Amino acid sequence: MFSKKIASTVAVLAAAGAISLTACSSSGTSATSTSAAPSSALSTAPVATIPNLTGVSTAVALDKGFTDALTTLKLTPGTVGTASLADGSISFPITGGNVTYYTPGSVKPYVQGDIQHMGSGLSLTAGTGATATVVKLTNFDIDPGNNSTLYGDVAVNDKTAATHTKLFDLDGTTLKPLQTSGNTAILEGTRVLMSDNAAALLNTTFNTTAVKGGLLIGIAKITVNTK
Repeated sequence: MFSKKIASTVAVLAAAGAISLTACSSSGTSATSTSAAPSSALSTAPVATIPNLTGVSTAVALDKGFTDALTTLKLTPGTVGTASLADGSISFPITGGNVTYYTPGSVKPYVQGDIQHMGSGLSLTAGTGATATVVKLTNFDIDPGNNSTLYGDVAVNDKTAATHTKLFDLDGTTLKPLQTSGNTAILEGTRVLMSDNAAALLNTTFNTTAVKGGLLIGIAKITVNTK
């Protein structure tokens, strides 16, 4: 968790608008001063580190295009384990991991770590009763570094279909600057996109060709404890 000194540093930088964490996207860009020193002169020491994440959650506000696609395919979304779904947003508790943030330009990628969501997930159900087909995507694991990706496990009718497979691509080019509130830090704005891998798996399972890679699932909001 943040030491008091590091937490204070992050809060000051955030208030000044100096941090625009691209957690969940190495493709994001950050503004730099015209008088900034060359990257070779920047310190490679981390600005902030949370070595042991203790919560709180990653929430995704589901895009209308995604929910409309589910309706067309006659798929019903639901939650697995400790996940919750309310007001068009699905939330997954953060259960562990770590995050390190460097000065942009000093290290690539400048956001590194692992954000874990064990014991929760999203379900997609076709049909009802004994003939229903239920796909469960669970145990999400976010890698915010190069080629930002969300991995997870897949089960079809409670039989394992894949473990720690690539499910979603993460695009942080629309990420808002880091916000702080009390003892939490908030990163909001990352676009969650269906991966080609997950699209192929869902198409095979539900006997369709309608699910496409790149489909916008929704916009993510990551909230973490800083103490």
